[in-house]
Amino acid sequence: MLRILDITAPDINNGNGLRVTIWFAGCKHHCKGCHNSWTWNYDQGVNLFSKNIEELLDDPYTNEVFNKLHHWLDKDYIEGVTLSGGDPLCQDDEALSILIRLLAFIKQTWPSKTIWCYTGYIYEELNEKQKEVLKYCDVLVDGPYIEKKRDIAHTPFRGSTNQRIIKLK
Repeated sequence: MLRILDITAPDINNGNGLRVTIWFAGCKHHCKGCHNSWTWNYDQGVNLFSKNIEELLDDPYTNEVFNKLHHWLDKDYIEGVTLSGGDPLCQDDEALSILIRLLAFIKQTWPSKTIWCYTGYIYEELNEKQKEVLKYCDVLVDGPYIEKKRDIAHTPFRGSTNQRIIKLK
């Protein structure tokens, strides 16, 4: 099950330009000093798909999440979507499959919008299913937040200096 905590927009803190940020429930990293610790619990938020995803994608306006995405992504001044949380890649395979279908829908509907993904994992350690998600992403911000390496003045879009911004496309 893939759960959404919130969708915020316009957002200037989580990637280039004005963005729509999707906040996913669940994270196992539990980084000390995390400013998003409220997102760690997997049992909160809204189940993204309460029915078959194919039915939903045929009529996305029946779902509150899709209504909000459409509202913001249809605006020319929104540059793209950011996946945050929690950790969008810290999900089981079923949830990652749902996320892949969501991202495919976003790319098909708004091909000019970029997708950024934040994860506490390091890129080289991702499994095949997690890398499948990244096929739809343009930028990955990887690595755990390390409180002792916090330096927001010199690390835009990152919380600590160990985190990398990786251009995937």
